[in-house]
Amino acid sequence: MNVAGRLTVRLKGFMKVPKRLQPLVDDGMVDEVLYQLMSGKEAQVYVVRCGDQTRCAKVFKEASKRSFKQAVEYQEGRKVRNSRRARAMSKKTKYGQKEQEEAWLNSEVDALYRLAAAGVRVPEPLGFVDGVLLMELVADEDGKAAPRLDDVILSPEQARDFHDQVIREVVRMLSAGLIHGDLSEFNVLVDASGPVIIDLPQAVNASGNNNAERMLERDVDNMRRYFGRFAPELLNTDYGKEIWALYESGDLHPDSKLTGCFQHDDTAANVDELMEIIDAAKEEEWERQERMRDAEED
Repeated sequence: MNVAGRLTVRLKGFMKVPKRLQPLVDDGMVDEVLYQLMSGKEAQVYVVRCGDQTRCAKVFKEASKRSFKQAVEYQEGRKVRNSRRARAMSKKTKYGQKEQEEAWLNSEVDALYRLAAAGVRVPEPLGFVDGVLLMELVADEDGKAAPRLDDVILSPEQARDFHDQVIREVVRMLSAGLIHGDLSEFNVLVDASGPVIIDLPQAVNASGNNNAERMLERDVDNMRRYFGRFAPELLNTDYGKEIWALYESGDLHPDSKLTGCFQHDDTAANVDELMEIIDAAKEEEWERQERMRDAEED
């Protein structure tokens, strides 16, 4: 084969470096961009070579190009360490919007590091530079990019096993103070050892968010319904409420033993007693306002 022929062969496997990945290539963090793995509503994911390692680079889209809504219900309870940034984010200025976007991106990175440290099966984070998250490539038994759970056909035994593993990861996440918030078969990968949870831009602070209980139950119910397609008996479980009850009582830990059952409180509310409490509160407030008016007149 002549020189021109060899060059043509090499060029067939060459991918132009996306603009957002160029700084990582220039800094030597990435040696080669192999191919684009996926493009979603919030980011594009590329498979890259770093030395002799194959990894993923998640390139977050700019705010103007993203369709994922930064819902208030997800942001509630998130901490902003810098008070100047917090004030800016509360305003609608260009700077405030930029700071809010940066905080939103950092939330996924922070959650990933936090959960990896807690032993949750998530991709190992390896660095975050200019809106690009470099992380482990979750691979299948053949070393190829692992499929999403939605793309896998399961036997009843596999469904029960994977469901158990996912519930365990949900417990570990909550024990670390976080809730995925958007867990479904579309953001769980299946590698050689089982489910791996991905996509955490909407991770919820369990102790500081009034929607935490509802979101946890929604995550668990999504998994119950999906795995229940293959193992229908799972549809009769109620892990969400059981997990939250243990969390609220301070008894939840990564190795908590679960039953999948939850005893709902069917006790009827005492309406007369409730109305007495409301009336007492109203009377107390009326007396407080009377005292304030008297003080002003004096």
